[in-house]
Amino acid sequence: MKVCFDTDLIVRYGGRGPRYTSYPTALQFSEDLNADDYRENAIASNASGVPLSLYVHIPFCHTLCYYCGCNKIITRNQDRVERYIEMLYREIDMQSELFDKSRKIEQLHFGGGTPTYLDREQLDDLMAKLRGAFTFDESDNREFSIEVDPRTVDEDGIRHLAELGFNRLSLGIQDFDPVVQEAVNRAQTTDDVLNLVLAARDSGFESISFDLIYGLPHQTVASFDTTLELVIGMRPDRLAVYNYAHLPRRFKGQRMINDDDIPSPEVKLDILHRTIDSLCGAGYEYIGMDHFALPEDELVLARKNGTLQRNFQGYSTHRDCDLVALGVSAIGSIGNVFAQSAVTTMEYEVLIENGQLPIRKGIAVDDDDLLRAEVIQALMCYDKLSFDEFGKQHGIDFAEYFAAEIERLQPLADDDLIDLNQSGVNITQKGRLLLRSIAMVFDRYIDQAQNDNRFSKAI
Repeated sequence: MKVCFDTDLIVRYGGRGPRYTSYPTALQFSEDLNADDYRENAIASNASGVPLSLYVHIPFCHTLCYYCGCNKIITRNQDRVERYIEMLYREIDMQSELFDKSRKIEQLHFGGGTPTYLDREQLDDLMAKLRGAFTFDESDNREFSIEVDPRTVDEDGIRHLAELGFNRLSLGIQDFDPVVQEAVNRAQTTDDVLNLVLAARDSGFESISFDLIYGLPHQTVASFDTTLELVIGMRPDRLAVYNYAHLPRRFKGQRMINDDDIPSPEVKLDILHRTIDSLCGAGYEYIGMDHFALPEDELVLARKNGTLQRNFQGYSTHRDCDLVALGVSAIGSIGNVFAQSAVTTMEYEVLIENGQLPIRKGIAVDDDDLLRAEVIQALMCYDKLSFDEFGKQHGIDFAEYFAAEIERLQPLADDDLIDLNQSGVNITQKGRLLLRSIAMVFDRYIDQAQNDNRFSKAI
């Protein structure tokens, strides 16, 4: 389905809300769920026999990108890095003991920070450690991805990642304009990125993704047009185009950005509008929630065959996996439990040194949460929901169970964000950019959290 850019509706509905990489969202996690709860649930999950997905958080960066709101550590102190890796190895040992070796790792994702902060020897050792602790699916069906800062690798480095088994690459581009790059302290040339893309194609990477950000200082419609032209010329398989959230009170690095240099809300909307037109005009399909992909990409195919989902890495193609999260602040999903590790390296390392899993908080979801999560997944991934089919699948009368939510959907239908009738709901072309606002109707926690500034704006 195409996207219709309606400025008035975007202004009215594009407020703050969850990105729904989980439901309930991380704001609902509490210390009521502890490491013992996680361990018990992880062991019990082996009865399901479902495959595993691994997320590994590498928090280190050489330099600070001023816009960044990720959990990261800016350092060149190798002793600090080595200590973290030592604790990460201990966590790998503790976590791997909980899961049957028959459960293969079908998905692997290295995130950060900057995973390619690690040198070749460190990456070799880490991958060997993971392969020794878990059973990796080494077939062509695997999805092993890594986030790459183009400034930290060369063509040989890309080939080395392929040799380690990675077959998906995410390049943090943000913007190619030199003025914008200088303003956010992230300078990288177009030629350097192109050479990495060519090396990745030559090395057999099945998917290359670019991250872009609109709303950065000094960006204009014209300047971002140039970036889009360069990006389209490189033909990445996927693109994530994020809205920059300027929150200097929360993220100290953003205080290095001059408020007066940030484009106005009107210009940001113009940039987004132009981005959608340019990418769709170049053959990309809008998946949802800032994501675009070429028609032959697995995300598009998964959306068509019903296997698309959202998780902590965004949109994904493997629905039936338990997610084991490794490293500081990492969030896992095992069975009906979400669990997050300590968010500071100091606490993370102390817990592991004491022989404890670093789980600090989480939530055990109830039956109502599971139903709402399925509804939100359907809306976020497929733009539609059949009340009868959903009711039969889950043994409920949808119209009765969600009577209050259906009533709250009516104003959205009146504004043509959705088509609503007795059989179900379909998101319109005007509503596709406002998936968060539509999904929020089914979020039972949103009344307590809707004014929380930890949510980013939908647009």
